[in-house]
Amino acid sequence: MACKDGTIGFLHGNGMGGCKFRPVMFGARKEAFSLVEVLVAVAVVSLLTAILLPALESARSQARSAVCKSNLRQLFIANMGYTVENDGCYVSAAPDIRGAKGGMHRWHGVRESGSEPFDPRRGPLACYLGEGRVKECPAGAGFVKGGSWGENFEQGCGGYGYNHIYLGSRDWQVRQFSTLEEMLSAGWETTQVTEVCKPGETLMFADTAMCVSQPGLIEYSFAEPPFCVYNGEVVRGFYLSPSIHFRHRDRANVVWADGHTEARQMADFGEENVYGVESAELGLGWFEPVDNTLFDLQ
Repeated sequence: MACKDGTIGFLHGNGMGGCKFRPVMFGARKEAFSLVEVLVAVAVVSLLTAILLPALESARSQARSAVCKSNLRQLFIANMGYTVENDGCYVSAAPDIRGAKGGMHRWHGVRESGSEPFDPRRGPLACYLGEGRVKECPAGAGFVKGGSWGENFEQGCGGYGYNHIYLGSRDWQVRQFSTLEEMLSAGWETTQVTEVCKPGETLMFADTAMCVSQPGLIEYSFAEPPFCVYNGEVVRGFYLSPSIHFRHRDRANVVWADGHTEARQMADFGEENVYGVESAELGLGWFEPVDNTLFDLQ
């Protein structure tokens, strides 16, 4: 029916006197996004993603670092539990390392042959750890698994290393051995808690790794100081192969002999290790000062 304004409508109501008309629009235009609007939306989303992703990765890295520090703290508690039942002596780092078999015992486990990884559940700290084993660092260092003893000789330590010279042995002490048996048995002797003069400045455990051939990293259970110690004397003529691994955004986590944890930044140090590998390129090195100060008992 035609309305006075010329539109078309439908009659409705209950009589001619009260009829009304509802206009009907034919061919109504639908709203749609233009190409420019779509491109702007895509650009905004891309910009927000670029801004948020680094912040998200930073948050994830901080979370992994926090879990790592918790793991190190558990190792400290386990070692201190060990001292309570062993006359105040810390756990031995590698008691039979001087033996003919090359070492079947470590602070983190025991094995039957050099071709297999250490079993953490048989280690001297197992009964002091909540799950009976050393937890792995969550940073995802991509450690090479498997292989022969020569390729992967410290599997099972979870990516953590122990201050083996100053806490896990008595190699820092001047000693004379009269027999081979006496020298071999000396590996079980360790430092006592009361001998550590500055616990808050003496490293106990830290993030560690080693590289035998690039680019693969292997687990390594010793936190090597910059200089070796021979018969109680620090030998400064050459550097040891660095094993502190700075895998948490260029920082390495450390637990000290008083139990506090800390993230330390990598020092400017670049030399080849004993395997001819540029250690710094793989995040291996030391923190300041690059000497034995923060490993030593004094």
